[in-house]
Amino acid sequence: MLKKRELLDSHTLYELMTHPDVFPFVRQKAASYEEFLFMTKQTIEAEERGELISRTILDEWGNPIGVINLFDIQDNAGFLGTWLGKPFHGKGYNQIAKDAFFQELFYEKGIETVFMRIRKVNIRSIKAAEKLPYSVLANETRKSVYEQLNAKEEVYDLYEIPKDLFTLNALRNTSSQADDGTQLLEA
Repeated sequence: MLKKRELLDSHTLYELMTHPDVFPFVRQKAASYEEFLFMTKQTIEAEERGELISRTILDEWGNPIGVINLFDIQDNAGFLGTWLGKPFHGKGYNQIAKDAFFQELFYEKGIETVFMRIRKVNIRSIKAAEKLPYSVLANETRKSVYEQLNAKEEVYDLYEIPKDLFTLNALRNTSSQADDGTQLLEA
């Protein structure tokens, strides 16, 4: 479902990114394929330096369909950035990609907190964030981060995904799946 970024996927990802329903919400915008290729190379190098973590989202056949990143890593925390190509919206890929990415971040990379800054006008992303059982609105609880994001004008809501809440949710899901399995075995 996820793999490290590769230049090989750039053409497909660039085509998906340029769709008018996707492009406005992409953090690393490129005006041309060559610029996208250059930015992908920079992203790969920045990950090697530990500045960010970037993965290509794949469909069930291994085709690139989007990108998920953790930007601005500092003090075991960073900001999530993710986008999917328009043909893949509403098909469950975003949730699967986020779960896999958070597993890697929290249990392999030592990240403790993932922040999501979402434009208040981006209703689709706000609804997606609110669907996550381990995501909390942090406008008040992380007031200094919220104010920093909105220093010029109030544009963003701030959501937080703490490792402990993600872990608790994962344990609950594992427990409920085990309960379901036990009931099936007893029947």
